[in-house]
Amino acid sequence: MKSVCNRLLMLSVSALLCAGMPVFAADTGKDLTGFGVLRAPAADLVKIQAQEWLKSVNKADDAAFKAIWASEDTTLLDKVTETLILGSPDAAKLMKDARDPNTPAPKEVPALLKDTKQNSFFRANLGLAYAKALSNRRIYEESLDSLKTVRPEFVVDPATYFFHRAVAEHALIQKADAERSIIRLLDDVADAPERYKHVSALMYADMMGWKEKLDLGHVGRLMGNAERRLELARGGPQTQKIEREILHRLDEIIKQLEKQQQGGGGGGGGGGPPNGGACPGGADGNGPGNTNQPSSPQKDSMGGTNKGPGNVDAKDLKNKAENWGTLPVKDRTSAKADMIRSLPTTNRHQVEEYIKQIQRVDNK
Repeated sequence: MKSVCNRLLMLSVSALLCAGMPVFAADTGKDLTGFGVLRAPAADLVKIQAQEWLKSVNKADDAAFKAIWASEDTTLLDKVTETLILGSPDAAKLMKDARDPNTPAPKEVPALLKDTKQNSFFRANLGLAYAKALSNRRIYEESLDSLKTVRPEFVVDPATYFFHRAVAEHALIQKADAERSIIRLLDDVADAPERYKHVSALMYADMMGWKEKLDLGHVGRLMGNAERRLELARGGPQTQKIEREILHRLDEIIKQLEKQQQGGGGGGGGGGPPNGGACPGGADGNGPGNTNQPSSPQKDSMGGTNKGPGNVDAKDLKNKAENWGTLPVKDRTSAKADMIRSLPTTNRHQVEEYIKQIQRVDNK
């Protein structure tokens, strides 16, 4: 099996070499997926289509339209979005609320985006712009639901569609879906920006270390998701479900640690807490491929050069999880640091780099 890095490199190179087809083909109802089939359409063609839509809703304003499309500092999607705002009061309100950090997070996809009677150009591109605005506010649930109402073949920026879909799926720990979106971005979008490819590759590498059972890394992701929902004032049934899963996972980890301690003291190979992202073949310092495995546990008070996962007090972590919503920011940071220390050094670096990149990605 090829490594993930080689796979992503192959996809990235292929996407650059492959010529794509125009996005706005006739809506035949067929799924126009295929290698390199999606490409952002020419700006002048989109401008004509946007102007025709504006005339169709009797909102033609030549001066305002020209001002929107004269800007050289805005993306094609932004120009289309501003045109839709110009021609539709409903779209204007929708985007204003989505962009305003003081507006409460929506609880469902707006009816306007689900109305199949709307013009396809209007509905597809407004749905993408709305989902992107929510994604920038970390409102991933409705961002993803909004994108699911949109066909990527009918948006002016298919790369942005798949990128923000992957971001939402990754944040919501939907690994298989996120992998599919990343592969679609790299395989099917012929002109995806390098920044999208790079961050997507980091997300892919991060997910390769994910586990689902007895994994402190997974508990950390669940805790981060619960914290995000609480920050969005979403402390309802779904957040409570996530919190119950956190406690259940921690209970399993504690039981496994206690069983290991009862069975042999933890000095031999394989002891210690489960970790997120351990590599096969002993890359985490505990497998048969490790050449630097200590013969006895190292004392906590001493430094060392061994690169195995750190030991985490799972009972203390469980106590913090039970009170996660009321913990001070300092204590939450400390708990997260504990979980990150359980990762192998190589994977830890990948995750840290990913976080830096995702924070730097443009918010246009």
